[in-house]
Amino acid sequence: RMPQTPPFAAMFDSSGYNRNLYQSKEDNCGELYYHDNNLLSGSLEALIQHLVPNVDYYPDRTYIFTFLLSSRLFVHPYELMAKVCQLCIEQQKLSEPGLDKNWIQKIAPKILQLLTEWTETFPYDFRDERMMRNLKELAQRIASGDEMYRKNVQQLLQTLIRKLAAVSQYEEVLAKIDATSTDRLTILKTKPQSIQRDIITVCNDPYVLAQQLTHIELERLHYIGPEEFIQAFVQKDPLNNDKSCYGDRKKTRNLEAYVEWFNRLSYLVATEICMPVKKKHRARMIEYFIDVARECFNIGNFNSLMAIISGMNMSPVSRLKKTWAKVKTAKFYILEHQMDPSSNFYNYRTALRGATQRSLTAHSNREKIVIPFFSLLIKDIYFLNEGCANRLPNGHVNFEKFWELAKQVSEFMTWKQVECPFERDWKILQYLLTVPVFSDDALYLASYESESPENHIEKDRWKTLRFVSEV
Repeated sequence: RMPQTPPFAAMFDSSGYNRNLYQSKEDNCGELYYHDNNLLSGSLEALIQHLVPNVDYYPDRTYIFTFLLSSRLFVHPYELMAKVCQLCIEQQKLSEPGLDKNWIQKIAPKILQLLTEWTETFPYDFRDERMMRNLKELAQRIASGDEMYRKNVQQLLQTLIRKLAAVSQYEEVLAKIDATSTDRLTILKTKPQSIQRDIITVCNDPYVLAQQLTHIELERLHYIGPEEFIQAFVQKDPLNNDKSCYGDRKKTRNLEAYVEWFNRLSYLVATEICMPVKKKHRARMIEYFIDVARECFNIGNFNSLMAIISGMNMSPVSRLKKTWAKVKTAKFYILEHQMDPSSNFYNYRTALRGATQRSLTAHSNREKIVIPFFSLLIKDIYFLNEGCANRLPNGHVNFEKFWELAKQVSEFMTWKQVECPFERDWKILQYLLTVPVFSDDALYLASYESESPENHIEKDRWKTLRFVSEV
């Protein structure tokens, strides 16, 4: 039987430290430092040893996740995998002929479980051929002893290959979507009404649009690897000055694609509001997006909510005073208040906690949805990373810091695993993902044409923009 591991939500207790670290393993000559049963620091070598199971010991899941997440700041995953393989061979004497079969039956499930956790939680590490080579080599050693293990190893490799194929496919789709929207943008250089329908003609129900936005959010969240949060901040390891741990292999593509989606949605909202010639149509569009944003809030989709508010707060939109005068703004101010950045986004963080609580006791996927305001999540992780050193003065890895990092990322891992409960509408999704959006200049031009410039600065800008667009 495989050692059983709890789901992500149960991994970290409220203090962020794990209370259940097994210390039955030798303490690596005092190279791991504990306080009140919490692992606070250790040498990199001792921490790697602590990752590798033996007959009497299997590392706790919180440790596995935290170490695999943070170790890439010090050592490339393929180097870590090579060390793990080496330790397995040394400790388990797997390389010796005539090995006691009893013994391999005790240790093989544990090594297999460690490899399963690694491939399931950090599959993108294995896009590196060196990782795959090491994985197959170690898996082969386990499998050689028993038919059952051979099947398990095969299953592990098949699952991993499926995941990697899915992410490659997803990245191809993203590239196609980008190409399509770029092609369409070349047609939409000024403001021709005939080319572009507006969003209300594609989807007149704000409730449905909020659901389709949630589809896009959850799909894009799903493909972000937890390691991307850490790789975004990789710098040189002070104990190894000549190389960055990741160098040109720093991969944060899916995380970047998600941030780009936020920006696209903001500009889409601004474009849809600035495009109509008639004031009443612009006012109707603003009210429509207020309703979409409110529904996003109810769903727990804070990222789309914040993107919509950002779009409505862009200068080309906010300057349309005559248009805003026709809008019932009370609902908008309530939403703005929820996402108010003062006191470090206190209102939003309270709402996020509420949504997180709801998701923990949820009976349906609909209630499980928590889509955080992503830029703020990245910022929190960034400041946590910047605020503490990776190494202590004695050269030990500062594991206390990495518990905190892992706690934040593990919460994200729970959120990204939710299946979207709403029905897809391909026509609406296609529109949201590929319809051309105005640049800053095009937005200002559309805005000035809708409501004339009010001061010298605006008049000068309008002249310049008109001149550029006519050239």
